Amino acid sequence: MTDLDAALGAAGLTGPTGLKERIAAELAAVRERSLAYTDADDDMLVRQHSLLMSPLVWDLAHVGNYEELWVLREVGGIEPLRPEIDHLYDAFKYPRKDRPSLPLLDPAEARKYISGVRGRVLDVLDRVDLTAPDPLRSGGYVFGLVLQHEHQHDETMLATLQLSRRPGLVRDGELPPGRPGADPEVHIPAGVFTMGTGGGTDTVAWAYDNERPAHRLYLPGYRIDRHPVTNGAYLEFVEDGGYRDPRWWLPQGWEWVERNGVEAPLFWTRDGDVWWRVRFGREEPVPPEEPVQHVSWYEADAYARWAGKRLPTEAEWEKACGGRTYPWGEADPGHHGRWANLGHRAARPAPAGAFPDGASPYGVEQLIGDVWEWTDSWFQPYPGYRCFPYEEYSKVFFGETHRVLRGGSWATHPSAVRTTFRNWDYPIRRQIFAGFRCARSEE
Repeated sequence: MTDLDAALGAAGLTGPTGLKERIAAELAAVRERSLAYTDADDDMLVRQHSLLMSPLVWDLAHVGNYEELWVLREVGGIEPLRPEIDHLYDAFKYPRKDRPSLPLLDPAEARKYISGVRGRVLDVLDRVDLTAPDPLRSGGYVFGLVLQHEHQHDETMLATLQLSRRPGLVRDGELPPGRPGADPEVHIPAGVFTMGTGGGTDTVAWAYDNERPAHRLYLPGYRIDRHPVTNGAYLEFVEDGGYRDPRWWLPQGWEWVERNGVEAPLFWTRDGDVWWRVRFGREEPVPPEEPVQHVSWYEADAYARWAGKRLPTEAEWEKACGGRTYPWGEADPGHHGRWANLGHRAARPAPAGAFPDGASPYGVEQLIGDVWEWTDSWFQPYPGYRCFPYEEYSKVFFGETHRVLRGGSWATHPSAVRTTFRNWDYPIRRQIFAGFRCARSEE
């Protein structure tokens, strides 16, 4: 049984009809989210708030254009609605820094366009055969593709809203309190485990090509942090002069620190003896119990060296999850909030120890949600990798340029994360909601 099957069964939605009902509901929910994050004045939407990010209005129209390309044209066989705009919303055609100068759809036009696409997408969903052998149709894969894609852009929109530093645009919420931890490290014994997904009962229905195929790996024993590194722990590194000591940094990282004058995580400032952060336009003291976020891979790696540890490989991170779809089991996190901080429950990570029910069989906590976790691994294909459905999702990024992140953040939607999900970015990136935990090899 897959995670999708289990979720459908729990909701009483089994068979093709039930699956279509679930997909329609998910499509409605993700569009509500996209529109909420773009519910702002036109100047806010068309302005570029950072050279690292597109204008919000580009992301809004892009998700509709992606839906049109894959659902309407590839599966529905429908003639292009606006072929003249395809190149504007091709993520590989123009770099983000150049997108504000393009003749983009204005906010009203973008909303009208994506609404028109969505209406036709629902028509295609109504008539498509989800039991067909075609891999785009089978199990509703193409709909899972566009749903996850839009949720990923919604998280990108949140990163843009954070960079804008404008208050009042992003809702906050309540989170459970943290709790004192037991042993700060967890022992993971040596042995073979299955990494990735695909094939037989291992299949996660809407998993991406880079998560496949499942393969067996042997790992020596190691220890991994029970929780992600907190602000309080990271502050010890800052106060100990970590950003002024090249011993802890790889040469490329040290060059980056010196060139950019980096002294602390992004959005942190110091006022006397107090460290403050800006969070969606609000200035507040840095909370010591929360996982640190907005740190680059270089910063994570330097902290780990300073602490006498290292970053885990992505294989070590995945093994610590215990071989399940989610660390706690197969239950969809979208159906209950006690396992993880996902889906913008609040606009921040939860304190360390806030989700004991979400622990893996080994006892490792908060592996899913709160912050994306940098690993020591480069983004590379698994043995037997097969590209599907297009090279530009995964294949073009393979190599030694992007580091792998795992686990999702507080901004990640439950449908767009699982223990096998692989994210990746340049090691200098800090605008993403990224943190880390440490590991160390056994003596």
